[in-house]
Amino acid sequence: MAKKADMANHIVTTAVDLAGEKGWRALTLVDVAQAARVPMAALYRHCPTKPDLLAGFSRMIDQAALSEGLPGADESPRDRLFDLMMRRFDVLSGHRAGVKAILRDLRRDPLTALLQARQLELSMRWTLQSAGISTSGLIGRARVQALCLVYGLVLRAWEQDDSPELDRTMKALDQRLRQAEQWQNTFGRGRGERRDEPPAEPAAQAGQEPTLH
Repeated sequence: MAKKADMANHIVTTAVDLAGEKGWRALTLVDVAQAARVPMAALYRHCPTKPDLLAGFSRMIDQAALSEGLPGADESPRDRLFDLMMRRFDVLSGHRAGVKAILRDLRRDPLTALLQARQLELSMRWTLQSAGISTSGLIGRARVQALCLVYGLVLRAWEQDDSPELDRTMKALDQRLRQAEQWQNTFGRGRGERRDEPPAEPAAQAGQEPTLH
């Protein structure tokens, strides 16, 4: 199982990094297989389409962010959320050129962007729940949507942030989370609420800003 996951991660990171050289729209599955040095059959087994490559990269980011463990229980919900979100941006920074190239092309490809919005919602549900913030019911769904919006806005700042410590990104994330916290205390309740079960496959979001998370 570990070898299968390693192969999938190798394929998707190769694809993202190659997008930094060729652009996402021009990139073909044959290009990815050749650069990753895997047979086309192996690529088909793991990622049969380009949207599958993006979804696989998103899952890899999720796993990397969660692998560091849960934030401290003594932190506020917003601080826990800040910690988890910054882990995501740290992972993205390791593939900056490719991620920026993909984001540019996704903004001209609404269908693929819509498919990625589905994955983004799932990622943000996991992030909220890992921060101890409930995502159940209508309020929980509103929190997920709000965090998706926050992520998309901060991603714009990250694209322009070349500082080693991601200072501009941290400042933008802190500002946006504080704003979201004021939206009827969206992220204000945390450990006191029942921790949800892992989220199911999300519904698509109309009009979501294209993101790669």
